[in-house]
Amino acid sequence: MPDWVPNAGRGSRQPGAYTSSCLIAYYEVKTKTALMIDILNGWIKKYFSDPQAVYLALLLLLGFSVIIFMGKMLLPVFASIVIAYLLESSVQFLEQRSVKRPYAVIVVFVLFMAFLVIVMFGLIPLLVRQVGEFIRQLPAMITSGQQALLRLPDIYSFISQDQVRELMAAINSEIGSMSQKVLSQSLASLTSVITLIVYVVLMPLLVFFFLKDKDAILGWFERFLPQKRSLMAQVWQEMDGQLGNYVRGKVWEILIVGVTCGVVFSALGLQYAVLLAALVGLSVVVPYIGAVAVTFPVMLVAFFQWGWSAEFAYLVAAYLVIQAIDASILVPILFSEVVNLHPIAIIVAVLVFGGLWGFWGVFFAIPLATLVQALLTAWPRTLSEPEMPAPG
Repeated sequence: MPDWVPNAGRGSRQPGAYTSSCLIAYYEVKTKTALMIDILNGWIKKYFSDPQAVYLALLLLLGFSVIIFMGKMLLPVFASIVIAYLLESSVQFLEQRSVKRPYAVIVVFVLFMAFLVIVMFGLIPLLVRQVGEFIRQLPAMITSGQQALLRLPDIYSFISQDQVRELMAAINSEIGSMSQKVLSQSLASLTSVITLIVYVVLMPLLVFFFLKDKDAILGWFERFLPQKRSLMAQVWQEMDGQLGNYVRGKVWEILIVGVTCGVVFSALGLQYAVLLAALVGLSVVVPYIGAVAVTFPVMLVAFFQWGWSAEFAYLVAAYLVIQAIDASILVPILFSEVVNLHPIAIIVAVLVFGGLWGFWGVFFAIPLATLVQALLTAWPRTLSEPEMPAPG
């Protein structure tokens, strides 16, 4: 008998006992590995035994890979697809009223270009001018704020002068870093202007061709899809309704909230009314977080302009009323058909997709979360879950 076999006719030997423990450990590891492989095989059989599930998984992996690795290069294409998707409902509206698609596309595209011209030559120059005015008056606001901070120890005895100085030093340091960032971005503004010009010329052309040749483009993509794609059709049907309703509703919400704030701010005489109204309108893109974040600059500008006065109180009251109407009336009307997601799911989606794709990730955070929910709901399962025994 070999020496490593314990109790093999020559008495028990210490090496044999040690080897026996190694064998036991080896078989335990082998058993656990086999169990893990069985669990993994069972999971794969449950969720990927249907070939359509495999095709859909590969398609999603390919799509996300293209967006992650080529998103910046193809940004005009993705933005044009989004705009064409928004305009498609207007084209279909005209088609339902006996207008042929080529003429419907031309009408919708002309209206879109008119809106784009108004934004480019009417709204954007006004925003740029108000941003410049705000930057010029920012030092005076900072000085006024510092003077208000220096008066705090006289009003509140629990605040010391040292705490105020530390706070002012931290604020000055943050302002210095922000100034450096603004300077570096302004040095690269020429490249940004050239890129913007390219986008302004390129994107309308892409939008027009996406609308005009929609059927041909979709037919070309369908050539690469399997013939049996009921799962893809189910997921897309659910996503199409959710995505279209959400994006169109969100665009209307931005316009309604932004225009309303602009009218109210201008009527009350608030400085930078258009700039602040644009910020409030864009803040609705980020649920919960946006409303809280944009409140600070609105209140700050109003306070520096009026101080603790009746005008400041009127502005605060009007702003809170607009936010309440948006949350309790406008949102339920515009998004009545959107799948309700838990606030935690919305916040997580905003953080994840916003970190991946910036503004567009934040804008499409809820539709992407809805896509995940639709996938989890429609994904085929070939094995049933084991039933738990009833208690008692």
